[in-house]
Amino acid sequence: MRSETLKIAGHEFHVAVAGDPSNPAILMLHGFPEYSGAYADLISYLEADYFCIAPDQRGYGQSWRPKEVEHYSAAKLVADAAAVLDHYSPNSPIAAVLGHDWGAAVSYGLAFRHPDRFQTLIIANGVHPIPFQRALAAGGAQSEASQYIDWLRAPGSEVKLAENNHTRMLDIFSKHMDMSWMTEKKLAAYRAAWGGADQIRGMVNWYRASFLRVAIPGETLPESELPKLPAAALHVPMPHLLLWGQNDTALLPECYAALEDHCANLTIRTLADADHWLLHQKPAEVAHQIRRFLPP
Repeated sequence: MRSETLKIAGHEFHVAVAGDPSNPAILMLHGFPEYSGAYADLISYLEADYFCIAPDQRGYGQSWRPKEVEHYSAAKLVADAAAVLDHYSPNSPIAAVLGHDWGAAVSYGLAFRHPDRFQTLIIANGVHPIPFQRALAAGGAQSEASQYIDWLRAPGSEVKLAENNHTRMLDIFSKHMDMSWMTEKKLAAYRAAWGGADQIRGMVNWYRASFLRVAIPGETLPESELPKLPAAALHVPMPHLLLWGQNDTALLPECYAALEDHCANLTIRTLADADHWLLHQKPAEVAHQIRRFLPP
């Protein structure tokens, strides 16, 4: 992986790239609490045949990390990713956009707003806003699993996440998940990418800026209190692959219930013995599914 620096709207963004730029390109968007290095394992299986582009998204790693919540609106996050596409492939659509966790939210945003910029959408344990908000509002298992969202939104959560060498951050990362892939070397790289409370604030601001509402377990949020999510504007027009680690305890299968209603061409493939961190646990299998899905 090679490091490059882009200027987007006057601010510096770090991008890790690998492979031959003449090969079909895949934009890879990470989630919380990761950074571009989250794709290193997967890239090792794809770089021979694809040009892999993995930016540190706004608020993460070596990219611009503003402190104010207003800098983290969905429109601005999607605009960052679109600028990366414009830099690496200004004249033609790339082969695929791949998003995991929060990176999936940005990837879906690209599909809604810039469908002409890429040919296929791949999501790995990430969610479309309509079925996710429906699950969050229901007051059931997903509402209970997502209570950490309001904890992260609360003032000062970045301080708690940085304390004691990121102990609370690691708790969120590993709760009920298989972390056998997290070597000491990887953990050191993650801690360096996270930084202190001032840096972590940008990561947490993604949650603070989000319009999604989370119900109290056992209670249902009324429709009048939910954000307006027009289905026509949130349609995925290109071929769409959803890869799902079946043991995920943060995002449950109800998160993608009726996802096909919002997609022109959806394929769902589940991975046994994998959870939310499937990109690390099963990089060879994920790469195989990507190759199987993408046009030859």
